[in-house]
Formats: sequence, C-alpha cells, structure tokens
Amino acid sequence: MKVSVVGAGYVGLVTAACLAELGNTVTVLDIDRSRVLLLQSGSVPIFEPGLEEMLNRNLRASRLKFTHITHEAIDAGDAIFIAVGTPPQEDGSADLQHVLSVAHQIGQYMKDFKVVINKSTVPVGTADRVESAIQQELNRRGMHFDFAVISNPEFLKEGAAIDDFMRPDRIVVGVPHTSVGERAKHFMTHLYAPFNRHHERTVWMDVRSAELTKYAANAMLATRISFMNEMARLADAFGADIDAVRRGIGSDQRIGPGFLYAGTGYGGSCFPKDTRALINMGHECNVQMRMIEATEEVNRNQKLLLLERVVSLYGDDLRGLNFAVWGLAFKPNTDDLREAPSRLIVVELLRRGAKVQAHDPVAMLEARQVIEMDLAEDKALVANLFMAETPEAAVNQADMLVVITEWKCFHSPDFDHLAHLMRTPQILDGRNLYDPIELQELGIPYQGIGRRNDLEFNSIKSSMGEA
Repeated sequence: MKVSVVGAGYVGLVTAACLAELGNTVTVLDIDRSRVLLLQSGSVPIFEPGLEEMLNRNLRASRLKFTHITHEAIDAGDAIFIAVGTPPQEDGSADLQHVLSVAHQIGQYMKDFKVVINKSTVPVGTADRVESAIQQELNRRGMHFDFAVISNPEFLKEGAAIDDFMRPDRIVVGVPHTSVGERAKHFMTHLYAPFNRHHERTVWMDVRSAELTKYAANAMLATRISFMNEMARLADAFGADIDAVRRGIGSDQRIGPGFLYAGTGYGGSCFPKDTRALINMGHECNVQMRMIEATEEVNRNQKLLLLERVVSLYGDDLRGLNFAVWGLAFKPNTDDLREAPSRLIVVELLRRGAKVQAHDPVAMLEARQVIEMDLAEDKALVANLFMAETPEAAVNQADMLVVITEWKCFHSPDFDHLAHLMRTPQILDGRNLYDPIELQELGIPYQGIGRRNDLEFNSIKSSMGEA
C-alpha cells in the first residue's frame, strides 16, 4: 500500500519505518531540509533502539523515501499520516498550528480521494478542524474530492517504540460514520491486517472517542506513577517498604504490576504534556479534572524530593561538594531530556554551589545543551558541570552518588569499588535500584524512595524466604 507520513520526528519516523518494514511504500515529508538530507543518508537524528537499522534496510529496498517537497508526498500516498508536533502552549493546551498547516497543504495539493490520519496527539475535536481546513482549500481551488479524516493515536514508549508498533496490544482507530468513513475503515483494515492475523487487535470507535482515548491512557499511567510516589512518601513516614507494597498490590489482578514503581517522577514528551492538555480540555467545557490536577501536583513535588534530601543533609550551601549523577535522560533507552527530573536536580545543585559529575550512556550531549539553556541567566555555573565518560569517572572523589535514570548499566555496580573511588561513599537512589540491606551491610549510607533499610526488616525478609 502507498502511504505518506508528514513529520520526520519521533512518531513519524517510527511509523514510517515500521510500515515500510511491513512491505508498504512510504514517503516521509519534513520541511527541514537538513533533516531530510540526514535521513536520506541513513542517519537518524534521535536515539531509538533498532530504528536506524530498520530505516536503512528499507531505504536500500526502496520502500522508504524522504522528501521536503510537499506536493510530492501528498501525491505519493493514498493515506497521509499527520505526525507533526503538538507542543504545549502557556495554558497547557496543545498547539495545533503544525497540524492545521499540514491540513491546509493537503487541501492545496490533493488530486483524488485521501485518508487523512491524525497520528499526532491532538485534543478532542481536532479531526473536525482538520476536515474544515482541507475543505476550505478545496473550496478555494473550486475542486471537489472526497476525503476522510480519522484518528489513529500512537501508543509508543520511547526506548521500546519499534516493538510497541510491531507487536501492539491494541490499535485504536476512530472513523466517522459516513460513506467516506467506511472507505477509510476498509483502507485501515488492509493496512493493519498483518497485526490481526492471530487475533483482532484493532479497536474501532468514533473519531472523538479515539482522540480522547490517547489522553485517557496517558493520564491513567501518569496517575499510577504519582499514586505510588505519594505512597512512597507515606512509606518513608511510617517506616514501611514501598517495594513490598508494590508487590502486594501489583499481584492483585484488578490492579496489575505495571507502572507501580516509585521514583523521581515522570518526564518525557507525553505524560506531562498530555495531562496538562487534558486539564485544559476540561476547563474549556467546565469539567474540573481534579484527579489529573492532583497527579500533576504530586509529580511536580516528586521531582524535588531528591534535592530536598540533599538540602536536609547538607543545607542550602553546597559549595565544596561533588555530586555524581547517574542518568540524565527522562528514562532509559532514549536521549530525550524533555521534562526530565535530572534537569531540575542538576540545575538546583549547581545553583547551590555544588560541582556535578554526570554520566548517561547516550544523553550527555543533549543534556549539556538543555542544561546550559536552563542556566541561561547563570551561565557561569555551567563551569561546575562535568560530563563523565564512564559511571566510575562520575563517582571519582564524589561526596554522594545520585541515581536518576534506571539504565541497565547502573543496576549492578561494584559497590566496593565505588566506595573506594568516592570521597564519602553514600547513595541517593531515585529509582530504587539497590537493596538497602546490602548497602547497609557494606557500610554505605543509602536512601531510596520509600525503602526500609534496617536490619530488623532483613530478618523479616529472611523468615519469608526472600532474603
């Protein structure tokens, strides 16, 4: 099948590469000529495991093409995926200028029936606005072509996007209940047939429900994270262990184990943006989203927790202290720093006079750039930020190790070696990677998030056969 994808960002590239991998002919449009040239050469401007290899494989097979010429891409596809950015505005609402710009371009250049697919995360009612924009251009041209605007939201996790696309647990498609909607449904049924061979994964619904489903899914996952972070603070207060609580409630089939890990709060391009947009949508129709507002507030506070613990130990003046930071990206297997807790923590450590020695397997270049922007008014402080080539180099002569991102390479360090390298061995674990009892027995002061670390608890675990 012939498909065009507008937008060579994260969602657009993954969508295009995966559809080409399934044998479709895919044309990708992006207005950034330098990005198009980079992609044509086989290089990928983002880090996503497996993406560059898949992209090159399909470039060589001539199933994947990149262009900056708008009419070329619109002519090439029987269906056009809109996969451009919808960044948040000051009030939290999604900025639709890029989506609507694409809609106008489709109306300017289309010559026959098109299925227009909103892949971008967009507020409820956006399909209607896209349809109006396309029709406006057709009217201006004095032309009449049938077209259908549908919703097919993405559910891709950064770091696992290829697997998410190729092995989806569900495919949400919203189509209008019209004759052109039936034509669109027929097209999408064939396009996604490879995913439905063993059992039906496509969930069909109306367009507005599909638009809301994406926001509802992300808000639910964000709420689970904030709920566990709030429980972790309570566990700290009572001397309970949040990891035991997680296992206790996660084994309940009604709850399940996913997204129940306490930590430093969520970040990235989806959860923060989408929860704020959902709150804004509620305000627009006089529906107060109290639970989502609370989720956001808990997350804002959680990002400050590690800093609060540093200040409680050392005070506000951190001059003369060296902090090792492991992990800068908002999650493993990505170089994405958007809304990453590390940005707030590192900046605030620097502002209090500390020296920061940071290591991340892939995100250090991006991290330095965004932290320098965050410190635009205090540029001199950047001199105290050092990017270490290895985790060991980061902890050399450090007074504290702060773990922020749970990269696999941080899971099983040689603690004796770390203690030897550090000036004052102690660990502030923002992802609960380590066993508090093991660290205590090694004589290394340790704080997790809601983790109990006394030897009495160790004996309890032993009696339960869990030591």
